[in-house]
Parts: sequence; structure tokens; C-alpha cells
Amino acid sequence: MKFLIKYTTLLFILSLSLSCFKDDDDSISSSSEIKDFVWKGMNFAYLYKENSSNLANDRFESNSEYQSYLNGFDSPESLFESVVYDRQTTDRFSRITTDYIALEQQFSGITKTNGAEFNFYYIPGSTSEIFGVVRLILPESNASNTSIFRGQVFNKIDDQIMTISNISSLLASETYSIGLAIYNDNGTNEIDDDTISNSSETIALSKSVYYENPIFKAEVFNLDNENVAYLMYNGFVADYDSQLNIAFGNLQSQNIQHLILDLRYNPGGSVNTAATLGSMITGFTSGVFAKLQYNNDLQNNNTNYNFSSNLALGGSINSLNLNKVYVLTSGSSASASEMIINSLSAYIDVVQIGTKTVGKSQASTTIYDSPTFQRQGANSGHLYALQPLVAISVNKDDLVVPSTGLEPDIEISESIGNYGVLGTIQEPMLAAALLAIQNSGRFQTVTQGVSPVLDTNSFIPYIQDMYID
Repeated sequence: MKFLIKYTTLLFILSLSLSCFKDDDDSISSSSEIKDFVWKGMNFAYLYKENSSNLANDRFESNSEYQSYLNGFDSPESLFESVVYDRQTTDRFSRITTDYIALEQQFSGITKTNGAEFNFYYIPGSTSEIFGVVRLILPESNASNTSIFRGQVFNKIDDQIMTISNISSLLASETYSIGLAIYNDNGTNEIDDDTISNSSETIALSKSVYYENPIFKAEVFNLDNENVAYLMYNGFVADYDSQLNIAFGNLQSQNIQHLILDLRYNPGGSVNTAATLGSMITGFTSGVFAKLQYNNDLQNNNTNYNFSSNLALGGSINSLNLNKVYVLTSGSSASASEMIINSLSAYIDVVQIGTKTVGKSQASTTIYDSPTFQRQGANSGHLYALQPLVAISVNKDDLVVPSTGLEPDIEISESIGNYGVLGTIQEPMLAAALLAIQNSGRFQTVTQGVSPVLDTNSFIPYIQDMYID
């Protein structure tokens, strides 16, 4: 069975999706039934099945032994965690959800957000207290209607000092206020002597349902009589492939010689969309873009994702026909973002600028409680689903993204005191890319800035998934 899940835009609200449970206790699945689904789903699909002894096909000699095993866990979640292999290093990304509706919405670019994204850094001299810097403001969001701007520093949320241990709960609130602060580097390049002082100003932020177009910026610059395209792309969302193609059509019409692809805040997404983007960059219409390899029981599912001349839903792909691309990355660049770099590097020159990526080469798919583990026929008694790693991605030469991440060719971090305006030539990371183009990719910038210890994506489940659609 192939894992083929269509993620379509879901316009209904979670409360409506739960209506089937109201006053109908008989329809609600028991914990035992859900645990049975968890084990069978992981036994069927899990990439590291061979490394998890409790998932072996011959693990149980009888049904009673199997039931006794399931009863030994107090929840579906604890059972799931028990069969995940090497959680700290090998499999950091397999997840279980109690609400697959919200998961589907997220994969379609629908989230509940205030529209502000942050990077977090340690307060100089502290190993627990942190401060935040606004890195991105989504258009037409709640944040975009406030005075907030990129590069703004804050050190409190709802008048509470932020720490590594409390930041997750502070950000989880539907509404909160950030307390602005003043950052002073004291005229040196050293971090240890930097200071952060309080400000009396606060900005209130409120979350709402948001439909995010991942095409954040598309600009063209003239550099030494050559046209340089800059595309900031923040998620591989299949629902926006047509818009991405339109953007490339607009770039194509402007006689582009160079492309800077900004993936610094892109956590990944659709494998198909990654292959489509690869075709848009190179103009290749055939050949292996990437390969997905499954567990030993599912070797028939091993799949090649090829370059193409057409979109999945029809229509010709607009291409720039480039043999070199400059890619901006950070510690937020993951999965499908890394696939782009790894896969294209087998064919063309890829110059990576920024900081090291996450290091996620595995793909996942949604496993539902149905006879085929697909969405159709899913058990109406619960909203549990699994999002386990099911395949590993390699390029045409069978090279995998290292678990430690992809190292940049040109290292530069966003500077706390100078984030710059995205899409302008003065923005430091874009400026570094333009300088690299002038020097044919050979220019090595002096490392500046410091990498954040956390960012907004750190607290959003599944956001770093590379999913099979």
C-alpha cells in the first residue's frame, strides 16, 4: 500500500468536527482500542521498526499476550513513546496527535497564530533567562496591525521574565503582551558585555486562525547588469504550488541570471512540492530529484521523486533554467528545505549561506485508525492519528542529509542589533548572498551574530515534518 494522503484545505472548525462525540458515549473509542491502533500502525509503517524490538512481527505468541502487553501502558501516548527508536538522536520527530483535524490544517498552511515569529537568545551571563527578537511578521495577521517590527527586542511576556523552562507556556496563551527592551552591544563585537534594559512599552498580541501563503517575498535586483531574483519561501505547502508557479513565471519574464532562495525560516513540508521547486529552479523535466526508502517490510513502497515539466494538478512548470542557486539557511531550516539543498547539489552548484540546518532527512505520513491506515474509513470514535517517520530521503547518489545538519559554505548569523528589513539589499544575509554572487560564490564572510537557542518553531508540533502527500 502506498502512503498517499491528500491534504486539502479544511474550512471547518474543530468544535464542529467534534460534534459526532456529543451525547454519544457509545461512539467513543476506548483507550485499549486506540492503543491497538497505535501498535499496529507503527508495526506497519515505522521506518525504524527493525530497531524497535517490541514492533517485531513475531513479538507476540498469542492474542492474550498481545492484549496483556497493551494493557501495560496507561495511555496511547506512553505506548507510542515506548516503541520510538532512540528518541534523543535518531528519531527526534515521530509524533502522535489527539487531533488529526488540526494536523491536516497545519499541513495546509492553516494555523492559529498572532502572526509574529521570534528568535530567543540567552541573556548575557545567564544559562536560563532569555530574551526575544522579532524575526518575522506575517502579512494581514494580528501582529501586522500593531506597532511591532522585525528586529524588535523584548525580555518579558505578560510582565514575566522569560526563561528556558517557562517560555513554552507563556507563548501558548491565546493573548499575551510582550514587554519591549533596549539592547546595547556597548560598542563591541563581544556578546558577554552586552546589556538588556527594560522599557515601559508593551505590545498586545492575539491569536486567530490564519491562512499562510509561504511565498513571503519575491524581488528582483540588478547587480552588475545581471538580474538577481530573491525568493523568501517559508513552507513547502502543496496547496500553494500554483501560486509558487506564478511567482516563478513572473521571475522567468524578467530574464533572471541568479536566484537567492531564502529558506532560513522554512521548516519543511511536502516532498512533492520540493521536487516541483527543484524543477522550477533547474528547468529539468526528468531524472531523479530524490528517493524515499522505507522499512524492510515496505520496500515495494520505495519511491523516486522526479523532476517534471508539469504541476501535480496540471499546468506547465515555469522554470529559470539555472545551474547555480544561492540558498539562505538557519537553525530553523529543516526537512524539505534540506532536501532541496541535498538533491540539487547532485546536479548543480548550491551555495549555502547562513548557519547550519536542523538535520532531518526522514519523511513522515499521517497514519489513521482505518483498515488501510488512510483517511477514508477512519474510526469516528476518536481523532487520534500517528505521524511517524516512515522513510528516509536520499539524493540521486544515495547521499543523506547528516543528522547534525548541513553546514553552510558562507557562515553568517542574524545579528541581534541589525536584523535588517527582509527583501532589501541592506539586510545582512541577503547582502552576503549578493556579495557571493559578485565573487562567484567564493567570498567567505566573517562570521557575525550569534545563533538563537530557541525559536518560535521550537514549540509547534509537526512543523519540521517532511510529509508524503
